[in-house]
Amino acid sequence: MRSQAPPSAPSGGLEGIAEFDFGRAARRGYPEAVLCEGKTMDHLVAIARAVGDRSSSNGHEPLGTILFTRASPDQAEAVCRELPGAVHDPVARMVAWPGPAPEPSGGTVLVLCAGTADIPVAREAWLTAQHLGRPAELVVDVGVAGLHRVLARVDQIAAASAIVVVAGMDGALASVVAGLASAPVVGVPTSVGYGAALDGLAPLLSMLNACAPGVAVVNIDNGYGAGHLAAQIAASG
Repeated sequence: MRSQAPPSAPSGGLEGIAEFDFGRAARRGYPEAVLCEGKTMDHLVAIARAVGDRSSSNGHEPLGTILFTRASPDQAEAVCRELPGAVHDPVARMVAWPGPAPEPSGGTVLVLCAGTADIPVAREAWLTAQHLGRPAELVVDVGVAGLHRVLARVDQIAAASAIVVVAGMDGALASVVAGLASAPVVGVPTSVGYGAALDGLAPLLSMLNACAPGVAVVNIDNGYGAGHLAAQIAASG
């Protein structure tokens, strides 16, 4: 019989706001993240305070690095006030606590960013993989409009244990990279592009229809989800 999952840890004074999964790091190896977007400042501060209080309490397992994603400048400032030692990346809109990233282990996660406009999502994926404990590399502006740029990275692609491809517009880079790589590819469609890109729907459909096998696709602009999946894939090297 399968063992029963452990019960949720106490919510730490968050009744009516959240039920933070303090036991996730012990259960899954990775802690819960906090999506800041859509939360009121009071709710976000309460969650950050509960995380800090739980970490400082005696007798509890370490929480691991808690990531606060999609944080506005004001939200990031508030989280950093509650959690001294937190690291804020304004481009990725991410706060990590405690920072910096832990000593890396496992295989390398390679994040390939098609264009400069895709950098915020690519950095979110790259930093997520780093804070989950993987060595991670970020390569920018290797979209298919200049195919020589990605072909120049063939050795780097071959050495990776997991690859994240971040692309808007036609999203074709995911198929190209999957045709060059032995490692799994995680495609991240972005909302970058002109009218018919449909705020990321066009690259999403393109990646879902990739002709090269070995491509998994996360939601539009979901750099965190891609970085997390790639970190799990690369955990054993």
